Amino acid sequence: MGAILVIVIAGAFIGARYYRGSVQEERKPESNTAKTAPAGQLVREDSPTLGPADAKVTLVEFYDPECESCAAFAPVVKKIYSDYGGKVRLVMRYMPLHKNSMTAATFLEAAGEQGKYWEAQELLFKKQPEWGERHGAPPEPNAPAINVLFDKYAKELGVDMEKARVSINARKFEEKIERDRKDGQGLGVRRTPTFFVNGRELARFGEADLRSLIDEEMKK
Repeated sequence: MGAILVIVIAGAFIGARYYRGSVQEERKPESNTAKTAPAGQLVREDSPTLGPADAKVTLVEFYDPECESCAAFAPVVKKIYSDYGGKVRLVMRYMPLHKNSMTAATFLEAAGEQGKYWEAQELLFKKQPEWGERHGAPPEPNAPAINVLFDKYAKELGVDMEKARVSINARKFEEKIERDRKDGQGLGVRRTPTFFVNGRELARFGEADLRSLIDEEMKK
């Protein structure tokens, strides 16, 4: 996967606005919800999903694999999903905002094509300090190249690298990732993670507020 992965996505989203910081500092509105999003822009047929399609609540997260806050909050999202016992559908959408985001999203899609999406996501979050930019920290002078690291992760996950290279060389995932980015922009997503619960944007970030919004939708 290695060098080919980097070559394929080189130059994509050049000039994108990078963001990094405390999510708690990002959102401080008085209300727990903001606008209601158009459903067609929230969920796509090929979006990575957990839970039944007819779940009462659909929780959509726009995230960046390189976002520190996304990685830190990921266990909370999974716990919330588990706690509601099949009553919540979790949908993941990409919002690439960082230097290595496209590489990471492409890696996730290649792994997902082989049934390893969620395992790959968990691994990238766990290993994020190795491959991602760290907020406020200078790059390590002797850090391994990202393609070397991602080759290592692919082997760890048991991903068929030859099959992955075929899809990556065909630029199979670029349109999907770009579509997610445009959908997010159309919904006003500027920071990650951003959550929508049945189309209602979570404006005041935090576990308690996210659970509260889900509970509101459950009661309807």
